[in-house]
Amino acid sequence: MNVDQLEQLSAKELHDRAVRYAVRHGDFGFLWDLLKVIPAAQGASGHEEETANDLSRVSALLSDAMAAGEGKLGEALRPVYIEYLSKHNNDLDD
Repeated sequence: MNVDQLEQLSAKELHDRAVRYAVRHGDFGFLWDLLKVIPAAQGASGHEEETANDLSRVSALLSDAMAAGEGKLGEALRPVYIEYLSKHNNDLDD
């Protein structure tokens, strides 16, 4: 899929594809990067109170990463998913 096609997908579908690809290929770098940007995305999506809690609880971040494709958080993370998926365009299973 090209970037234009990825832009048409929902945040949930982008999240699912990116996380599934990263898990399948052992790309812990992407998963770690996702964990690092979730607090800022939560702040941008109106969940400032969760930002401080997530920074101190790795288990919460892991849980967030697995569910970070929904709602306002998913929308705030769309660029992260699109960038990652477009880098691995030739390897993606549709």
